[in-house]
Amino acid sequence: MPASPRLAFLGLGAIGRPMAVRVAAKYPLAVWNRTPGPAAAIAGQSGATAAASARDAVTSADVVMACLSTSADVEEVLFGPDGAAESIASGALVLDCTSGDAATSRRLAARLAERNVGFADCPVSGGTNGAEAGTLTVMVGADDETFTRARPFLETFGKLIVHVGPVGSGDTVKAINQVLLATHIASLGEALTAMVKAGVDARRGLDVINASSGRSFVSKALVPDRVLTGTWPNTFRLALLEKDVRIALALVEELGLDAPVLEKVGKVMADARRDLGESADYLEAIKLAEARAGVEVRG
Repeated sequence: MPASPRLAFLGLGAIGRPMAVRVAAKYPLAVWNRTPGPAAAIAGQSGATAAASARDAVTSADVVMACLSTSADVEEVLFGPDGAAESIASGALVLDCTSGDAATSRRLAARLAERNVGFADCPVSGGTNGAEAGTLTVMVGADDETFTRARPFLETFGKLIVHVGPVGSGDTVKAINQVLLATHIASLGEALTAMVKAGVDARRGLDVINASSGRSFVSKALVPDRVLTGTWPNTFRLALLEKDVRIALALVEELGLDAPVLEKVGKVMADARRDLGESADYLEAIKLAEARAGVEVRG
């Protein structure tokens, strides 16, 4: 790796954008997005170079980072028509921060290895706030050497960086995390509406829960600021969470396991995506529980 490595960042969505800004603060960076506006904005904000295409972005890059919606999107950008992989230099490193699926990541790693390009799946957790603060949790699937090479670049936006296993392991851990997140959201929506319907003040009741064994990240960090206040900021799309849940359920099926609770959560999330639409925030699934109960969780 050169003393002053050059990086490329592909995919500038809600979380990719602040991640790229942090990378640009430390390394020379070329950025690309399927719609050009975000790349131009980051270039103006940080001094990064806005590339006209993914291939242009990765040319001369020592490290290529991707943060797209799905693993299929990453495969299309790298190996589809006019694929960027053709322009990635031998010896470079691809770090895929997409919340993807392990099977596709293993396939990408194998195809890139034929070009002498390293690969790690590096999905992140912590949301837009964590990306802006540089405090994301990064779960990395890679061999030991690739992980060691990748770590300095992941540290630009990550606080806890864990090598969880070989290629595909990062995707697996992220999918399991996401199905648990969805479970917390679905169960809290139903439980809190029942509590309010029974006549308990939402904030007082939640304060007790958050000091007791029923608490979770959702109940402590998200519901008080976003649901009780009725603000519902759009920070992460429900459609993407539902996609992550499907990845987790596919893993369960592949392993031949019985997971009735997770399967029910999958149906709840699929129904919420259908009813609320593609642009809804992930916490808005709680709105459906409110509608069914005829109460609002506010306070």
